[in-house]
Amino acid sequence: MNTDSKGMKLTAREKSALIMEGIVTVILLLLLDLSVIVLLNEMIQTNPGLQDGIFIIKRSVFIGPQHYQLWSWENIFIVLMLLFDAGVVYWRLIRRYHQMQLRHIIGELHYIANGHFDHRIPFTIKGDTQRVITSVNALVDSVIASMDEERKIEKSKDELITNVSHDLRTPLTSIIGYLGLVEDRQYHSEDELLKYTGTAFNKAKQMKSLVDDLFTYTKMRADTPLSLATLDVGQMLEQLAASFELEASEKGMAIDIDVPDKPIRIEADGEKLGRVFNNLITNALKYGEGGKHINLRAKQPDDKEVVVSVENDGKKIPEASLSQVFERFYRVEGSRSKATGGTGLGLAIAQSIVKRHGGYIYVTSTDDWTRFVIHLPIKNGIQLKDEHEK
Repeated sequence: MNTDSKGMKLTAREKSALIMEGIVTVILLLLLDLSVIVLLNEMIQTNPGLQDGIFIIKRSVFIGPQHYQLWSWENIFIVLMLLFDAGVVYWRLIRRYHQMQLRHIIGELHYIANGHFDHRIPFTIKGDTQRVITSVNALVDSVIASMDEERKIEKSKDELITNVSHDLRTPLTSIIGYLGLVEDRQYHSEDELLKYTGTAFNKAKQMKSLVDDLFTYTKMRADTPLSLATLDVGQMLEQLAASFELEASEKGMAIDIDVPDKPIRIEADGEKLGRVFNNLITNALKYGEGGKHINLRAKQPDDKEVVVSVENDGKKIPEASLSQVFERFYRVEGSRSKATGGTGLGLAIAQSIVKRHGGYIYVTSTDDWTRFVIHLPIKNGIQLKDEHEK
C-alpha cells in the first residue's frame, strides 16, 4: 500500500499550460489597460470641464507629511491598474491550478477503481481539498476492509460446510453400512443383530450431538438475546460437580470445588453459562488422560469481574495447539480417537457464550495442570478487556 505523503507534482505539460495561461492573461489585461487609458485620455482631451476638475483635484490633494501634491495622476492610475491586473492573474492561475489538482485526484480514483486496491492518493494539498483526499483514502480503506471481511466470512462458511460434511459423513456411512447389513439379513445371531443396531444407534447419537452443537454454535454467533438472571456461581459449580460425580468416578477422577464462603453473584444466562462449564468439565473427562483430579475454582478479585477456572492434571496440551483449541472443529492430534469422539465445537461454543456475556476465556497447560480460565463481568453490559489477547 502506498502511504507516502508528498506535495502534488505538476507534469511538464501542465507547467507549460500554466505558464501560457499566465502569459495570455497578462497580454489581454495589458491590452485592456491600454484601451482604458486611451479612452480616458480621449475623454479628458475633448472635455475642458473635466480637465479643470482634475487640475483642481491635483492642487487640493496632498500626500505624506511633506505635503507632496498629486500632479501625475496617470502614474497612480497605472499602478492601481497593475495591482488589479496582478490580482486577476493570480486568481486565474490559482483557479487553473485547482482544476489540475482535481484532475489528478480523479485520475488517482480511476487508477484505484481499475483494480489497484492497494493504492492510495499519495500527495497532500493545502486547503479544503486535502479533506477530500483524506476522506477518499479513508473510504477506500473502509471498502477494502469490508471486502476482506466479506472474503473471510465466505471462507469461514465454506470451511464450516466442509467440516460439518466431513464429521457427518463418517457416522452416517457407518449407520448406512450397519443398517444395510441388517436390511440384507447378513447376521448370524440375535447378538450380532443387536451389535449392528447398537453401533448404528451410537453413531446416530454422535450425529445428533454434532447437529446440536452446531445449532448452539450458530445460534450464539447470531447474537440471540440472553435470558439474564442473578446467579450464584459457587452454587452452579457445586451442582455441576454433583452431576458429573458418577462419570468422573468411573474414569478414576475426583471433582473438587474451591469457592469462597461468601456467595459470588453475577448477571448472566444460567442455561448458556451452564453449557460453558458443562463443556469444559466434559472436555477434562474426555481428554485429561492420566489425570486424577478436576478442580472447579471461583473467585471475585474486585467488584467488576469473577474468575472461574476448570483444571485437570491430565496430559499436557502441546504448546502448538494452545492457540487453536478454541477454533471450531479443532481437536488436538491424539484426541481424535473413537473412544473420545467429540465434535470439536465444545470449546468454540464455550468461547462464543463467554464473549456474549462480555468476558473472555483462555487456556494454559503445563506438565502438572491444564487450566481453562474464564473472566466474566459481574454486571451485564460491561465488556472486559482480554489481557491474554495477542
